[in-house]
Amino acid sequence: MNVSLPSRAELLIIYHSMTGGTHQMAQACAQGARADPSVSVVLKHASQTDTDDILRADGYVFATPEYLGSMSGLMKDCFDRTYYPCLERLQGKPYAVMVCAGSDGQGAVKQIERIVTGWRLKAVAPPIIINVRAQTPERILATKQLTESELDPCVELGAMLGAGLGMGMF
Repeated sequence: MNVSLPSRAELLIIYHSMTGGTHQMAQACAQGARADPSVSVVLKHASQTDTDDILRADGYVFATPEYLGSMSGLMKDCFDRTYYPCLERLQGKPYAVMVCAGSDGQGAVKQIERIVTGWRLKAVAPPIIINVRAQTPERILATKQLTESELDPCVELGAMLGAGLGMGMF
């Protein structure tokens, strides 16, 4: 008797980080999502993410630093490389956004929301913005070390997405 196992839902967390803050956020989100054993979590740097990764996934977290009021160039590059090959193939899949910001982070959020609107993804949580208040060149370029309380919302987001994907809610 040949019994096939049900496939696991996949959450793809795409991130870029130059000073470590966004990477910590992405790792915390992945930790939360891995609490559900029925979900496969893929944590992937934006520069290494391709169309197949996006098409294979059942849900997404886009995690970017804020640079000059925008998402990072490498996150934008990821969207540039994958947008058209994925167009009309992702409708209704869930997503969330996380931003490690030096100011308000809203520009980066708005850019991502505009792009994924074209993919017709469905936002399932409000954006998480961690403001590290880096306003000088030294603080902007310094390695970030986020606190547990700053990362808790990222863990919770991952847990919510993992549970929702695992139960087939999205």
